[in-house]
Amino acid sequence: MATRLLYLAAFFLFRLPLSFSEGDASSMESVPDLQKQMYTVLEGYPCVRLLNLSGEIGCANPGRDKVVAPIVRFSNSTRLTWPSAVVLSVDEMEGFFKRVSNDLDFAQNVGGVLVESVSSSQKILGLSPDQKFPQAKFSPYQNISYEWNPLGAGIMWNSYQFPVFLLSVSSSLSVQKLSASNEKREKAYTAHVAEFDLVMQTTKSGTRDSQSCIEEQTCLPLGGYSVWSSLPPMNASQSDQSKGVILAVASMDSASFFRDKSLGAESSVSGLIALLVAVDALSHVDGLANSSRQLVFLFLTGEAWGYLGSRRFLHELDLHSDSVSGLNETSIEMVLEVGSVGKGLNQGAKKFYAHTARASSVINETLNALKQAGDSLDSNQITISPASTANPGIPPSSLMAFLRKQNSQTPGVILEDFDTAFTNNFYHSHLDDLSNINASSVADAATIIARTLYVLASGKNLSNSALGTVNVNESLVQELMGCLLSCEPGLSCALVKSYISPSTACPSHYAGVLLGEPSSTPYPSDVDDTSRFLWNFLADKTSIWRQNVSSACSGNCTNEGEVCIKAETDKKGVCVISTTRYVPAYSTRLKFESGSWKVLPPNSSDPMGMADPVWTESNWDLIGLRAYTVQDSMYDHFVLLVGVSITVLAYVAIVTTRTFITKALKRD
Repeated sequence: MATRLLYLAAFFLFRLPLSFSEGDASSMESVPDLQKQMYTVLEGYPCVRLLNLSGEIGCANPGRDKVVAPIVRFSNSTRLTWPSAVVLSVDEMEGFFKRVSNDLDFAQNVGGVLVESVSSSQKILGLSPDQKFPQAKFSPYQNISYEWNPLGAGIMWNSYQFPVFLLSVSSSLSVQKLSASNEKREKAYTAHVAEFDLVMQTTKSGTRDSQSCIEEQTCLPLGGYSVWSSLPPMNASQSDQSKGVILAVASMDSASFFRDKSLGAESSVSGLIALLVAVDALSHVDGLANSSRQLVFLFLTGEAWGYLGSRRFLHELDLHSDSVSGLNETSIEMVLEVGSVGKGLNQGAKKFYAHTARASSVINETLNALKQAGDSLDSNQITISPASTANPGIPPSSLMAFLRKQNSQTPGVILEDFDTAFTNNFYHSHLDDLSNINASSVADAATIIARTLYVLASGKNLSNSALGTVNVNESLVQELMGCLLSCEPGLSCALVKSYISPSTACPSHYAGVLLGEPSSTPYPSDVDDTSRFLWNFLADKTSIWRQNVSSACSGNCTNEGEVCIKAETDKKGVCVISTTRYVPAYSTRLKFESGSWKVLPPNSSDPMGMADPVWTESNWDLIGLRAYTVQDSMYDHFVLLVGVSITVLAYVAIVTTRTFITKALKRD
């Protein structure tokens, strides 16, 4: 009975300020029902706190408590007089965050930020939160003021002492209604507020750089697992690689202002898909086992954060670790990197550019192979041109790690869809999504890469008819785009599920953090969905198994040179002969020892390591975002005053009445 009375009291207490409808009130039968009416849970993607050896970037609550602030719509004329939850459209992001950095009085009253999703009718000309020369400190040349990314605003590299969320489409509509309601009820006694729960452990513990947070174990290093594979498989018993290696490289990770909304369709995934499709095409070509060079495919993660994947790969080569067994740096004759290739269309024609580093006979051979591959295509509207000699050097890419490695002389070529500056107006933005690339451009790039690698592997000029046997599966391009760049079907697509059991449907290509001890044979739970899919896909495509099928497996295979693919699927996995391996990707300045991470002192023989900021991501307990209605404190004070007044008046009335009655009874 007491519980019911308390519930009824709570209901009547909140009914007025929350303005429940009669239907809402009649449908509530429990406290959880009441909570659903009181709170609107908002779906969003957070900007989180990242750290390096110098300090912090990103977003977080300023202290240990949740942030509660009234929701207001931002405009250039907005003046905040108290902490507020500011609602922005995407095209207002750059101006707002620049104002925050330049106007401290304004910044002090920003309680939190809610960024709306882009509507289908909204046209955004460009937004890049990265710098104009991304990761310039790792450049192998001196001209770091060059603008590869002209639209770069640099706002993702600042530290913000307030939470920021990118709202989902449905939550954007909800917040728009709440902010409009607040504007209409400016002098009312109630207001709609947003409650931000984005408390980072590094904020709570005061460990505000990578060195201190690693020591206190309140953060984890950025990184994950890169994947490499050879075609055909290497001889497992061969102690050294007798053939020269052509190393084809692509990046699998991207970055954005918002952790879990980093698709990187053009900036990295277009090249990833093109190289995957090229691998598939080459897997159907006969005679590669007798070629004069060995093809090796390397898919790197962590490249957006100090080229973690490529630097660690080269470090593992120096260590001759198990993760690169069968490879050595001296056998790598050339690096062919596939960069941004999703926007090659230009007024109906397709244009690609070859950026080169370190002139050599192999570079000339590669340029000739690219031209031969382009000429072999049926269309005469595809051109492959050398990049402008006016460029200061190669664009930001994994090849920089190879060029800056001490005593390394490995030449390289990068295939891009731009010459002197990015054509991608959304570089490292959450807007770099499926709509930002063209499947036809990716498919043509895949064909060019596959045929170029075929020419380089054979070591001789091939006729157009011979190159015509190397054809890409254009439907695979579309399928991979749907799997890796959208939520529908996303990682729940049939292709991905034929190899792994994904943990989520919506893909994100943020590098993430390295879980557990780095290993060449990590537990599947320590490897993200994209890396596990790539490992299985490559092991399948580069394997020998249709003629030499081994026993079913659920983990390791017993025969030398075999790996177990598709072990996560409902069906049992299959052991196949393949040289496909994981390579841990994390800072060369970090070491995992006795169950924890340690920061190593800089090594003067590693120039990129000297520049390494050692990126880490703060731990957190829970991230949440919701909205609800509160009463103004002045109204609460007024209600208290009225209540006290009524109580006093009631007491006076009771005393007066009692006195009057007593006197009346005595007279009687």
